Amino acid sequence: MMRALILGGTADASLLAAEIARAGIDAVYSYGGRTRAPADQPLPTRIGGFGGASGLADTIRREGITHVIDATHPFAAEMSRNAVKACAETATPLIALERAPWAKVPGDKWIEVTDVHTAVDALPEAPANVFLAIGRQHIAPFVKRPQHAYTLRFVDPPEASLPFAAELIVSRGPFTLDGELAMMRTRGINWIVARNSGGDGAHAKIDAARMLGLPVIMISRPQLPERKRVESVTEVMQWLGHRTCLGA
Repeated sequence: MMRALILGGTADASLLAAEIARAGIDAVYSYGGRTRAPADQPLPTRIGGFGGASGLADTIRREGITHVIDATHPFAAEMSRNAVKACAETATPLIALERAPWAKVPGDKWIEVTDVHTAVDALPEAPANVFLAIGRQHIAPFVKRPQHAYTLRFVDPPEASLPFAAELIVSRGPFTLDGELAMMRTRGINWIVARNSGGDGAHAKIDAARMLGLPVIMISRPQLPERKRVESVTEVMQWLGHRTCLGA
C-alpha cells in the first residue's frame, strides 16, 4: 500500500497536504523544526530532523514509506541532498515540488550573487538602510558590514540575541505590495538582500523594490543533485496516481 512522506514547511507543501488528505492517501507531513509554531496540517505530523541521510533512510524503512515528496524551501539544500541519498539507498521514489525561481524583468535592479557571503561583499561601503529578507539562519555574515542599518523580518521572535543591532519585524507572509511599499518607505530602505525563493507569497518585496528603484542583491539557489522535479501540486498528485481536486 502507498504511504507518502512529505518533507514540508512551505505554502506549496500545505496545499499538497490538503490535497493528499482529500484523496485519502496515507501520508506523514514532516516539519524541519525551525518554525516554533508551524501551521496545522490535515495529516499526521512530525517535527524535527531525521539525523542526516542515514536517519531519513531508517525512517523510510521503519515507517513503511513508499513515496517521498520534497516540498521544502528551495534553499533547504541539506535536506534536499539528504532526501536524494536516502531515497537512493532505500530505492524509494522521490519527487521535488519546487516553485519556479523569479525571473528578472525590465526595471529590476538585481545584483545576482551565488551565496550569502558574496551578498555581504556586494553591499556598498557607504552606510545604507538594508532590508535583509533572507531568514534568521543566514544573517551572521553581515556582521562584517556594521556600518549599515539593518531591518530583519522573521516568522518567529529570535530565541537568542542577534549578532548585530537591527530593527526586527516579526510577521508571517504572504505580504502585499502596499504593505511592502509602506515598510520600505517608512524605514528608508536603500538596499534589499533576498534569496530567489520563487512563488507568489514573497514576491511583493521584489515588485516594491522595482517600483521604488531600489537595488536588490539576489542570492541564487544552491545547486542540488539531479532528481525528478515539478512545479505544481497537480503534477505531484498525478505522480502518485491520483487526480487533483484543485480548482474544482
